[in-house]
Amino acid sequence: MVPGQPPARADHIGSLLRPKKLREAFRQHAAKAIPDAEFRARQDEAIREVVMLQEDCGLQVVTDGEFRRISYWEKFVRLTQGLVVRDAVFQFHDEHGHESHFTAPYVEGKVSRRSPITADEFAFVSGLTKRTAKITMPSPSTMHFYRFTDWADPKAYDDAAAFFADLGKVYQQEIAELAAAGCRYVQIDEVAIAILCDPAARAKVKSAGGNPDQLVDLYIEAINQAVKAKPAGITVGVHVCRGNYKGMYLSEGGYDSVAERFFGRTRVNHFLLEFDTPRAGGFDPLRFVPKDKGIVLGLVSSKTPALEKLDALKRRAEEAAKYVDPARLALSPQCGFASTMGGNPVTEADERAKLSLCAAAARAIWG
Repeated sequence: MVPGQPPARADHIGSLLRPKKLREAFRQHAAKAIPDAEFRARQDEAIREVVMLQEDCGLQVVTDGEFRRISYWEKFVRLTQGLVVRDAVFQFHDEHGHESHFTAPYVEGKVSRRSPITADEFAFVSGLTKRTAKITMPSPSTMHFYRFTDWADPKAYDDAAAFFADLGKVYQQEIAELAAAGCRYVQIDEVAIAILCDPAARAKVKSAGGNPDQLVDLYIEAINQAVKAKPAGITVGVHVCRGNYKGMYLSEGGYDSVAERFFGRTRVNHFLLEFDTPRAGGFDPLRFVPKDKGIVLGLVSSKTPALEKLDALKRRAEEAAKYVDPARLALSPQCGFASTMGGNPVTEADERAKLSLCAAAARAIWG
């Protein structure tokens, strides 16, 4: 295998549209209308179906669709001691100027791993498929950036580095347990570093007394803390996007301002990068990707139903290959289809078509 080569030529980011019956089960369980056992059984049924969907689409990497979570970070926060949820300082927006507020983690006490976070997800999905089962986790910066001016009770932490050292142990324990169970692919979902590519977001950080470049360095080191003890045989990819909520986004701007540091210093195997719209900039920053790291090109949009053209995907892959050896490239949607329970404004048929396209395009481009 080529060093840095992603586990498969066609990948996806992890979250998939929750079917109506699963969304209803979440609502009923929250209202205490169904017991835990029935809720679990309904999740199990939905996961079985979504694993079959991914296999039918020709994917060699599968997830449970994040069907045991309300959002991509909710379960991690719920099962980590010291983390709670409050309002975020950023807003999602779309091309029409519509905005939406959201919530974010807040540190109210010393953090520690209350219980296994993703072990049950891996145990179940890996028992359903012979293909590579991927586990996703929110990045460490998720617990800091969205409230960067007031991210923790000072009685718990008055120093971000100390916080990330403790938080890193949560990831280390989680990854070690996953590896012991047979997991070979872990993905960390990083949004803050992409937001810090956006001049408007950088200006907002500066106006609040923060330093965008110091935050980038802090978050790179936080990822490295999280994965520093990863067992041999575990592949870690970092997914980077600009926000994904009901088709809306948080920021825009290419990777230019962070590329050299982020690609060069983040100690992971590969990066899954958003490239589906001009908001993400061009491929030129990929010149900073070391020769032992791979890139999954997020060329297919999970935000809109319009299906990309195969010829256009081929052309874009050829453009990226000017900067990264084609042997270290793969293809995916730019983000998940449902980072939160509501999902993006696409149908399950759209999702199937786009996942199938990723698999077909990867075969057509790389064989």
